[in-house]
Amino acid sequence: MSHLEHLDVVVVGAGLSGIGAGYRLSTTSPSRTWAILEARESLGGTWDLFRYPGVRSDSDMMTLGFPFEPWTDPDAIADGPKILDYLRATADKYAITERIRFGHAVVAADWSSDDARWTVTVDRGGVREQLTCSFLYLCSGYYDYERPHDPQLPGIETFEGQVVHPQFWPEDLDVSGRKVVVIGSGATAVTLVPALADRGADVTMLQRTPTWITSLPRRDRARDVLQKVLPGRIAGTAARYKNVIGTMGVYELSRRRPAVMRSLLAKGAARSLGSTDLVADHFTPTYDPWDQRLCVVPDGDLFEAVRSGRAHVVTDTIETFVPHGIRLDSGRELDADVVVTATGLRIKLAGGIALRVDGQERATGDLTVYRGMMFADVPNLAVCVGYVNASWTLRADLASRYVCRLLDHMEQHGWRTATPRAPGGMEGRPLLPLASGYVRRADAELPQQGDGAPWLMRQNYLLDRRDMLHGDVTEAMAFAR
Repeated sequence: MSHLEHLDVVVVGAGLSGIGAGYRLSTTSPSRTWAILEARESLGGTWDLFRYPGVRSDSDMMTLGFPFEPWTDPDAIADGPKILDYLRATADKYAITERIRFGHAVVAADWSSDDARWTVTVDRGGVREQLTCSFLYLCSGYYDYERPHDPQLPGIETFEGQVVHPQFWPEDLDVSGRKVVVIGSGATAVTLVPALADRGADVTMLQRTPTWITSLPRRDRARDVLQKVLPGRIAGTAARYKNVIGTMGVYELSRRRPAVMRSLLAKGAARSLGSTDLVADHFTPTYDPWDQRLCVVPDGDLFEAVRSGRAHVVTDTIETFVPHGIRLDSGRELDADVVVTATGLRIKLAGGIALRVDGQERATGDLTVYRGMMFADVPNLAVCVGYVNASWTLRADLASRYVCRLLDHMEQHGWRTATPRAPGGMEGRPLLPLASGYVRRADAELPQQGDGAPWLMRQNYLLDRRDMLHGDVTEAMAFAR
């Protein structure tokens, strides 16, 4: 094995999570050898992949940004290009870019207990290469970058216009003066509709069922005040905690008092739309807020586009596509030059990498998570997964700091392997607390969580912060030399 390059840590993915992991690895133990393997030719992950009009964060940037590099741009809800610039600048500033190996798609990882190391197989433009590492940290997000969800829309092959998926937006697409139908009502659709209207399209959002939508200011005035009166890093931390607590408050209210939250969201939408009828017809879901993700629209841009007549919403189901558009089950026909299928993403945990432990395949769907980031009976491996009810980075950064604590503990005690061990008879539960289509479709691939700590995937930053930064790294963990 000695002829293969060996690193202490291999990080997979150079998006938000991978860049954050790189910073934590380089600052906690500078002597450790590590590299980031990135399948694509550029960093940024989601923010480099998605180029559709209006693409933006649906979390505030004080919590989506890194705690070690506070977001300073005036926009609290920021567009994709700004976020990508921020990620590039951060990676350059902390010398992370030079540790990224682009065009390295990890396809398999094999753990050997005899050697206490992972052998990582990489595809470089059709050529297979291998390297080894003592610890493998998967920061590849949980979307399938190659394949979005395809809902098999009836008759779509008969449509004579252009069909576009937001994940693969054509750079040269001009929608000005054209009829555009956006199919979907999730975060991508509610972002696209006002952006396409701004570009001169006659745009209709066609939804099977409504989604809960709330408006947030694009600029955070409280943060602006904090920045005037406090030094930079302190202002960033204060704004971060203000938003963490605010987001948690909305989530807890939604879970404990759903009727109150339904009323607040419906009233907010009615104020923005100037119509209770529109809210009743198109913006009142049958499910409770946060049974599925709550969609955020900055400065109510979607509501404003609908109110002004620049965009329309139709709630109906598709009977079939026809050459000039879509026929609905109600009999109505929607004319379209362009159809955008904002019908959702596919979850792909662990980057779709084939994991084997001592020759035995370990499918993610058969695993149980430990602290929401490692797997029972899988040594020296962590997966970075963010929150569903708050900014991804909040949890991603805690996970990276926990990995560094664990690595330091192993080094101090001369341990070569750390393996979470689940107690017998533990009851398994679904990993994510959402009834969203993309979560349901991935049931078979998602690992489960347990029925008590440290086997829970909690959606609570303050509790996770306590446990990940100060909890006992030896709890339910088997170490070996």
